[in-house]
Amino acid sequence: MNTLKVRSLVLGEGIPAICIPNVGKTREEIISLTKKYMDMPMNLMEWRADWFEDVENIEKVTEVLAEVRKTLGDTPLLFTFRTKREGGVSELDTKSYVSLNKAVAALGLADLIDVEIFTGDAVVTDLISAIHNCNTKVVASNHDFHKTPAKSELIYRLRKMQDMGADIPKIAVMPRSRKDVLTLLAATEEMASNYADRPIITMSMSGMGSISRIACEAFGSCLTFGSGDKASAPGQIHAQELHGLLKKHTSGLVTAAIRQDRLL
Repeated sequence: MNTLKVRSLVLGEGIPAICIPNVGKTREEIISLTKKYMDMPMNLMEWRADWFEDVENIEKVTEVLAEVRKTLGDTPLLFTFRTKREGGVSELDTKSYVSLNKAVAALGLADLIDVEIFTGDAVVTDLISAIHNCNTKVVASNHDFHKTPAKSELIYRLRKMQDMGADIPKIAVMPRSRKDVLTLLAATEEMASNYADRPIITMSMSGMGSISRIACEAFGSCLTFGSGDKASAPGQIHAQELHGLLKKHTSGLVTAAIRQDRLL
């Protein structure tokens, strides 16, 4: 698997990176949280723009984005508008979703932009191309808040993201049993070992799936999401605690932790 460099951050080698989602609702809250998170163990910040109260106003999005970029300095920024169907808090029609992401890419202030892979193949192909033309990288994503698909389906989705040109494929699923957590981890390992030629991100959500956020390095996921003031998805561990766990748990210790939790 190849690594990916985003500013000074290299994804796909060593201890997985920690990304903190910023889910502020107002300009003031977003900037305040950005400053606060700079004092936490954060390698990358995600601005979850679907939480922003003025997200439909491109001019206001631009203003906030510029302030966030200035505050972050050399820390990479992932811009994400998460749709309601995949766990977001706001909704945009497809045309508006594409326009927003293209406008953000054109500004050159975000280092990565999230693209939901099942928005439609033609739409996604066009959007990924437009983002790449602006020298910005793409995280292709898929979120299933209802279940964990079969291992073959998880691998199919990750490979589809890779085939469509995403720089980082990402998938998050909801476990209904401990076996579901194992399914996600097994799919991650097989994808990383047999198919991936770039970094991937995977996670099993909820408290039951928390081990997947710690066991990233052992199974092949390059990044994990840790919460700041507020989690953006079920099962996120606070970034400070997550940092300690990632440093402590080498691959061998992760395996021991999984066995202790009776997942194996």
